Parts: sequence; C-alpha cells; structure tokens
Amino acid sequence: MQQDRRNFLKRTAMAAGVVAAAGGAAPRTARASGADAADAVDAAACLVDTTLCIGCRKCEEACNEANRLPRPDQPFDDRWVFRDRRRPGADSLTVVNAYGGHPSNDQPDRSRTFVKVQCMHCLDPACVSACIVGALTKSPQGPVHYDADKCIGCRYCMVACPFEIPAYEYDEAVLPKVRKCSFCMDDLDARPEPACAAACPVEAIVFGKRGEILELARERIHERPDRYVDHVYGEHEVGGTSWLYLTGRPPEEIDLLPLPEKSPPRLTESIQHGIFRYGALPILAFSGLGALMWWTNRRQGVEEKGAVRENGEIEEQTGVSDGEVN
Repeated sequence: MQQDRRNFLKRTAMAAGVVAAAGGAAPRTARASGADAADAVDAAACLVDTTLCIGCRKCEEACNEANRLPRPDQPFDDRWVFRDRRRPGADSLTVVNAYGGHPSNDQPDRSRTFVKVQCMHCLDPACVSACIVGALTKSPQGPVHYDADKCIGCRYCMVACPFEIPAYEYDEAVLPKVRKCSFCMDDLDARPEPACAAACPVEAIVFGKRGEILELARERIHERPDRYVDHVYGEHEVGGTSWLYLTGRPPEEIDLLPLPEKSPPRLTESIQHGIFRYGALPILAFSGLGALMWWTNRRQGVEEKGAVRENGEIEEQTGVSDGEVN
C-alpha cells in the first residue's frame, strides 16, 4: 500500500508539472476585441446630461417597445417607482433613478436628480473578456453585441461586469438568455439613433460619434463651470465607455461608481503575466509537490522505525523472535 501511494504521488507530481510547465511556457489571456479610448473616436456613443433629465421615463418606454419587452406592472408615467433604487433587469434594459438634491448648484428650484442606467458598452469590456464561448463581442461600431445562440448560460459576464449590468432570464426554463442594452445595434442602420435617445423630450441624451460627444461634453463644462463637475464620467473609467455622463454634483452621490482607469481585463492580465513570468507557476507547483512528497516519505520512515523499535522491544521481553515463533 505504501509503495502504491508513493507511485501515485509521483505520477500526480509529474502530471501537474507538465500542465504547469505548459501554462508557464505560453500564458494566455482573454483579450477583448475593443479598441483603446484613443482609437474609438468614431465609435457610437451617447452623452447623458443629468442636469437636464426630468425623470419622464420616456427612454424606458421607448426601450421597452423597441425590444418588445413585457409591459411593466406600473405604467411608465407612474413616478412612485422613484421611491426605490432600481437596476436594469431581464425585462427592463434601462431604468431611471431619482436622487434627493438639486442636479447642480445653479438649479436650486429642482429637488431631485434623475440618472439613466443601462449597459455602458465599455471600450475594453470585461464581459467580453470573461465570456468563454464568444457569445459577447465588441463590434467595431462600438456596441457590445450578445449572441444568444452561442451562450451557454455560465453567467461569467455577470460576475465580470464592473457596472453589474447583465441580467439572466431565470424565469425562462427552456432557453434562458443574458439580457442587457444592445444600443439598438440591430436597428442602427434603420434608425439614426437608439430608441431611448430619440424619445428624450429634453435632449438629455445625445447620440453621435464618441469623439464628437466628448467635445460636446467638454464644451458644456467650459461654458457652464457653475453647473457641471469638471469630469466626463466614462471618458477614462475602466478604459473608457460608450455611454458618457455629465453631472452637476459628485458622480458617487448618484451611484456612478468610482472605478479605476484601467479595464478589469488588463488588471487581471498583469497579474497573470506576473505569475507566469520566468516560469514562476511551475516552480511553485514543483516546490509544493516536492514538499508534499518529502513530508509523506518522512512520515512513512517514522512509522517504519516505530514498527522496528516495537518489534525489538517485544523480542527483548519474550526472548523469542518472529522467526522462532513461526
């Protein structure tokens, strides 16, 4: 039995070493196909001006109709929904939330700030990097596209998204899908802008090329420094996003998360490269397995010495050896 265990450990160590060495020789990372922020000037983008939004929820209704989603229990003109903080879901790809306090210093007559929430369509999307079957891809036009035919329901995208946007159809027993804003990608050729932007009565949502949208945002900040925080949210966060926000108060006050400039896939990539550099992972694996084998062999040797000592003590007491008894 002891010999079988030793052989098993040796075989396990050899197999683990081969796997680790293979991994160390050719580290792989799941790099998204999105462009860097500097190269995304022509990508589709939207600017949300939170100082202009009046909370009419016309964008929610337009999204519901464009995506043929189930009608909600509460009508879209029901403002009681603002009592609760909502998140996009499988049946509501965009929502508007209300926050107490006027939108900016020069708007004391308004007691609430309204903020639209949806998929941010990151330039270097973590969901695309996390998807193991390529069901999520970053299109050259800007939107992050979802292919339900490829999806296996692993929901890694939900875990990876820094904005916690993708939603799973848990109520669909046969063919559940991951749902999120599509940027009206399938209809962009047929319509000039996403349905939500087209429906906004106060032009709080502006659609265009990302480079032009950023210029518009900076122009508004320059012209009205008393109204806007000097920061375009989404310009640099997590590598840049296709949905950009202007705010008249600190973004974190209205649930625009303080996120790093580097995209999550690039952070994990640097960690992975650090682990695999110079064969660090194989060395660690061999060291751990070698220590395990040393400890096992030492324990076996102690047990064998104990057995020999015990037999010797019995012979001294009885004066009879095992051979004589037999």
